Amino acid sequence: MNLEQLRGFVEIARLGNFTRAAEELHLAQPSLSRQISTLERELGSELFHRARGHISLTAAGEVLLPYARRMLADAGSVRREMAEIAGLRRGRVRLGAPPSLCASIVPEVVGAFRAAHPGIELEITERGSRGLVAALAEGALDLALLASSDAAAASPVSLSRTPLLEEDLVVISSAAQSPVSHGQAIALAAVADLPLIAFPRSYELRAATDAAFAGTGLVAEVVVEGPEMDTVLRFVERGVGVAVVPAMVALDRPGLRAVPLASPKLTRTVSLAHRADMAPTRAAAALRDTIIATADALVDSGDFVAKAV
Repeated sequence: MNLEQLRGFVEIARLGNFTRAAEELHLAQPSLSRQISTLERELGSELFHRARGHISLTAAGEVLLPYARRMLADAGSVRREMAEIAGLRRGRVRLGAPPSLCASIVPEVVGAFRAAHPGIELEITERGSRGLVAALAEGALDLALLASSDAAAASPVSLSRTPLLEEDLVVISSAAQSPVSHGQAIALAAVADLPLIAFPRSYELRAATDAAFAGTGLVAEVVVEGPEMDTVLRFVERGVGVAVVPAMVALDRPGLRAVPLASPKLTRTVSLAHRADMAPTRAAAALRDTIIATADALVDSGDFVAKAV
């Protein structure tokens, strides 16, 4: 059974005539007759009473007719929906990002993408880079923003990665308080003397800062430990302490003051990843282009952000 056979069957039932139905379908009448004969053999039942000058449905034909109409309508709906998806008028894309990027570049990306493609649904997953890599491997995400090359190296499947930018880690403090440094940067030793708000130990950002302190023989003065990114930013704005965060997190936040770290300088590379064995859908490819353009704009802004090599 195929759609051409069903379309021919429905037209004959509507018009009561093989010849007129063939004309409507732009088919030769013998070709239409063969289609219906094949359909009847496949179903094991005659569908029409064939009398000279008059065609009517058999009992089997009356049972088939509503199903055939429904199947043709469904096929038409599928074609329309596929056309809308191909034209980026409908669809869905699943993007994953770590909390620090959900608080910085992701809102910019979502705003730009929604303005260009309002009919495409975005599903955002906020998770650490290792969890995002696992979700990519499982096929639960189409794209992921990653801030750790180590996480991608541990992936059970091959990932295609596009480096987007390299950003400094900066020390943020309340803009309502005195600056923590009067220079162009602040040394890690000076940060160790400040009240520090530390991220959960599951954060790769926490692991990077802990390693930096340990590598220089310093011990940080942690006054609050464990809050998520948004809470950390609010604590800092209220003067509870300082925090070490990626530079983009501090952009466009007038309640915060940011100064880059030095001695040692800490940076991280942000990359866009997808499974290498799965070509992105058109909607995912459009989102990828939006992410790259947004990252380029941030690099051009020059706020502690550089183009990744």
